[in-house]
Amino acid sequence: MMVLLVALLSACSASKPLPQASSTPTSLEAAAIEAGIIADPANTDPTGLYTRDRDRICVVPSATAFRIGIYVDYGETYYCSGQGEATRAGETLHVELANAPGCDFDARFEGDRILFPGRLPDACQKACSSRASLTGLNVERMSDSPSEAGALRDGKGRMLCAPGK
Repeated sequence: MMVLLVALLSACSASKPLPQASSTPTSLEAAAIEAGIIADPANTDPTGLYTRDRDRICVVPSATAFRIGIYVDYGETYYCSGQGEATRAGETLHVELANAPGCDFDARFEGDRILFPGRLPDACQKACSSRASLTGLNVERMSDSPSEAGALRDGKGRMLCAPGK
């Protein structure tokens, strides 16, 4: 009986080796980037004009990083208008609005889309009329032309990404 048990155990240990675990499959987003269906945020310049409905963002190169202008239009009396600088680190655009001191935050840059966080510093309200907000702004690239982006104006006709701002 003991001989039979030893024979069975040795047969089990001589079985085929277990296959090696394969690497994690490529994510859907990585596959889409590889196929050219969506832009790779790591290799995409954020320069351009971004829109959604009546909301607009312009991004143009500056001497130190990028100039950014933001205009959100909720109608005649509710709007936001901001100008400042943006620096980029991977998929993050760090935004600092000069016309709203203390309004600095990290937006997400997804190649052809910019998304503002759902919570912004209280100082960002300085760029807005009473009940308007920049919170959760989500825009898609309409153009990658610096001249089109540089021509963006707010509701009062001010150029938001003009050279020298």
